[in-house]
This record gives sequence, C-alpha cells and structure tokens, in this order.
Amino acid sequence: MTDDLYRELILDHFRNPRNKGALANPDVKVQGTNLLCGDNIELTFLVRGGKIEDIKMDSTGCSISQSSASMMTQALKGKSLTESAALTAAFKKMLLENGSADNLPEDLEELASLEGVRKYPVRVKCALLSWNTFLQGLKDFEAKADAPKK
Repeated sequence: MTDDLYRELILDHFRNPRNKGALANPDVKVQGTNLLCGDNIELTFLVRGGKIEDIKMDSTGCSISQSSASMMTQALKGKSLTESAALTAAFKKMLLENGSADNLPEDLEELASLEGVRKYPVRVKCALLSWNTFLQGLKDFEAKADAPKK
C-alpha cells in the first residue's frame, strides 16, 4: 500500500470507528489513558470458549489512538486469547522494535497502515494505548479465572 492509502485508511477508521460503544454485560471492562496527550479508551469484551466473541471500544483522543483501537477490535474479534496475545506482541514489536509489518498475519493488513507511526516516537504511545489496555484486560480476565472460587 502507498502512504496515501495508509493515511486514508487511518482517517476512515477515525471517522467511522468499528465496534464503537460498550457491551452491556462484558466479561472484561478495562480503561486506559495516555497521560502524555489525554487519549482515553474503555474496552469491553466477551470471552467464550477461549475466544473473544465480541469486543467494543469507547475512546476519545487523536486520530492515531482511535484508528488503532478500531483496527484492533476488528483484528481481535473471533481470535483465541492466545492468538490475540500473539497478535498484540507482533503489533507492538512492529512499532517498538522496528519489526516489519510483514510479520503480521495476512488478514490483518490494515494494521500495517500504522507502521509509519514509529517515525514519531510521541505518537507510538497513541497507537499502543488500546493494545496495552487490551493486555491489561486480558491479564485481569486470566487472574479472575485463576482465582479460587468461594
């Protein structure tokens, strides 16, 4: 894809976010904030059979943070928790360790549009906010699942 197509894709997700809102009875509800620029996100998701059955996001902030959150919800819906964690790791590697978008699964090509963000270190935190928030939610879910039942 060209830079122009990437920019259009990011703007499309910003103007028309996918999976916007909140689930009524989620298994996980987690919030994240980027104190540097004021971006906020709340993620709610359902886990059924070890997979993310549904995921919603409610966010405010810049186009990068909101686009990334929109793309993330599309990418994670229907994936197993293990696949979701691996995808998150690959995305973070792309932005933090100069990994290649080529390491992302083919069906997640849209996420490659955020690869250029790494040229702007301040904006990397914007792109990663939803992903780091998801990881916290996943950690909370797993801790709850491992907790002894009373």
